Amino acid sequence: MSNIPSHIAIIMDGNGRWAEARGEKRVKGHEKGAQVVRTITEYCAAHSDIKRLTLYAFSTENWKRPKLEVEFLMKLLEKHLKNELATYLDNNIRFEAIGDLSRFSNSLQKRIQETQDKTAHCDGLVQSLALNYGAKDEMVRAVNRLIVEGETVTEATLNSALDSSQAVDLLIRSGGDHRLSNFLLWQAAYAELFFTKTLWPDFSVEKLEQILDEFTTIERRFGGLK
Repeated sequence: MSNIPSHIAIIMDGNGRWAEARGEKRVKGHEKGAQVVRTITEYCAAHSDIKRLTLYAFSTENWKRPKLEVEFLMKLLEKHLKNELATYLDNNIRFEAIGDLSRFSNSLQKRIQETQDKTAHCDGLVQSLALNYGAKDEMVRAVNRLIVEGETVTEATLNSALDSSQAVDLLIRSGGDHRLSNFLLWQAAYAELFFTKTLWPDFSVEKLEQILDEFTTIERRFGGLK
């Protein structure tokens, strides 16, 4: 395929509904969804044209979920990072987290930092997990940072102050909903948007390849005529 997107972003929706449809607890869907994260990440890492994969893992609004589910997600995330370190290193993947990490426990913050440090030398795919992330919060934090530093707020300085400065080429949402849910609103200004009814635990490499095939047929004009 030609015209492969350099930066793919995915809203991984549908874990809870996938589990409930099977008569299981929602946490089972999150566990299955974490397995899909590995599969999709390894696929992207094998394609040199794909430079960055940003995954919406936990939003600033997700704290509103039931306490037990949030606690499980925090433990799952810490376990996931520990277990996936070998995957990152074996596939030359650099891990990074975006979002306001200050609300997480000290142990989870330490695990995130250790994973970033141990993969910092990797120069293949960047897997970016959006954690306690919201695009509005990201922009507010970026503007406040510029004000503190005495910088004039321009498009260029604001872009550089964001958690992620790379424009999104392809944004995918699983689970059937057609909204961005406060995800990478600045970076996705000219992204191609794809929505699929497939719930995240059922999302597959084959489904991603179908979307990539369709992406290659799109003429991206970025507001111009050609």
